[in-house]
Amino acid sequence: MAAIFRAAFGYCFLVFMVRIAGRRPGKQITPFEFVLIFFIGGVTLTPMVGNDRSLTNACCIITTIAVTHFVIAWLKQKFPAFGRIVDGTPLVLLAKGEWQVETMEKMRLQDDDVMAMARDQGLNTLDQIEYAILERNGEISIIKAS
Repeated sequence: MAAIFRAAFGYCFLVFMVRIAGRRPGKQITPFEFVLIFFIGGVTLTPMVGNDRSLTNACCIITTIAVTHFVIAWLKQKFPAFGRIVDGTPLVLLAKGEWQVETMEKMRLQDDDVMAMARDQGLNTLDQIEYAILERNGEISIIKAS
């Protein structure tokens, strides 16, 4: 019965802390925020099944992670250069019909990946695309040629 109580409390506390730490729509989650979600989830599980099963310890760990996330998010707002280090910057993959080969190789992307995203927007040929940009959240934005 104690395990059930710990699990229910851990879940509720985790939802509460993630709600306080901030939220974004699913497609706008940055790698920084993915780390927060997975890390808090893993840390929440440890006090429930590990040797130290105290709720106080679980709350302290989760709160520490949430506060750290809040501080890093504040630093990103206060210092844009820090934000670029944590979240990265958008990268141009295709510019006016020219593939940015070095960037594509560095990001381990192929032109088929970009064209698949273009087809999702109803664009079938390269001359219909002005720019393709790899956004900070991993999405590929396609800007139509005028």
